[in-house]
Amino acid sequence: MILSTNVLFGVQSIMKKDESLTGMYYDYALAAPVMAGVSEKKEPKILILGMGTGTFATQCGRYFSHAEVEGVEIDQKITDLAGKYFALPETVEVVTYDGRAYLNVNQEKYDVIMVDAYQDITIPFQMSSREFFTMVRNHLTEDGVMVVNMNMHTEAEGNINQYLSDTIGSVFQEVYTVEVAHSTNRELFAFMEGDGVRRLSQGAAELSDEELKQMMATVEEGLRKYEKGTYLLTDDKAPVEILGMSVIDELIQDEVGYYREIFEEEGIGGLLDSM
Repeated sequence: MILSTNVLFGVQSIMKKDESLTGMYYDYALAAPVMAGVSEKKEPKILILGMGTGTFATQCGRYFSHAEVEGVEIDQKITDLAGKYFALPETVEVVTYDGRAYLNVNQEKYDVIMVDAYQDITIPFQMSSREFFTMVRNHLTEDGVMVVNMNMHTEAEGNINQYLSDTIGSVFQEVYTVEVAHSTNRELFAFMEGDGVRRLSQGAAELSDEELKQMMATVEEGLRKYEKGTYLLTDDKAPVEILGMSVIDELIQDEVGYYREIFEEEGIGGLLDSM
C-alpha cells in the first residue's frame, strides 16, 4: 500500500502487508535508533517531523516496541489516511502542526528526531536553516541522533544537499551520510558525540531480527563521514525552492539529452520506437 500525493514525483509512505522492510529510505533511517542506543534505554522517545502516514513510526514500533513514538504532520487529511489504510498503531500520537512551530512550544527531549518534512519536492525553508537544526539539537538527549531524509541527489557544486549538510555540520559535531540503494535518496545522521557509529556496530550485532540486522550492516558499510564546507542556510537566506528546482532542471536536461541522442542517430522513427 503506497501514498503518493500530488507532487512532481515520489512516494511519501508505504506499508508492506507482510510487515517486512520496505526497501526504501525508511529502512536506512532505522539506524538512528540503534545509533542512539534506544534498545538499551528504559523509556526512549522518538519524534518524527513530517509523519506522512507513518511508515517510519510503524517500523519503530515494530523493532523498538518499548519506545514512545510521536509524530508531527501538518495535514490532518494525511493523518486520517494513516489510520484508515496504513495500520498506524494507536499508540503513536500524531500532532497536526508545523514541525518547527511544534519544537518551539515543546520542551521534551528525544533520543531520535527524524526530519522528513517536504513541501512538494523541497524541504520547507523554515525547516532547513541553521536556526532550525539548532532547535532540533537542543531537543535531543545527550547521545541523541537526528536523521534527515534528503531526496534529490546531484553532484553539481553548491547543490541543495550540500547546503543542507554543511548547515547541519555547522550545528552538530558528527555528521554521516549513506546513499540509499536504487533511489535518489540519501540519509544523513547527526549527533553531538562520537559514539554513534560504535553503537550502530555494537547494537546491530545484538538485534534479534535477521532482516533488520542485515539492513544495519548495509548502513554501516555505506556510512561516510561528512566533512562540512561553507554553504549555509539561515532564516535570513534559505532559497531551498531555487536549489531544488535546479536539480529538477538537471534531471530534465539529462532526460532530454537521452532522447536527443536517439533522434540524431536514428531519426524520428527511432525516437518513436523508444517511447
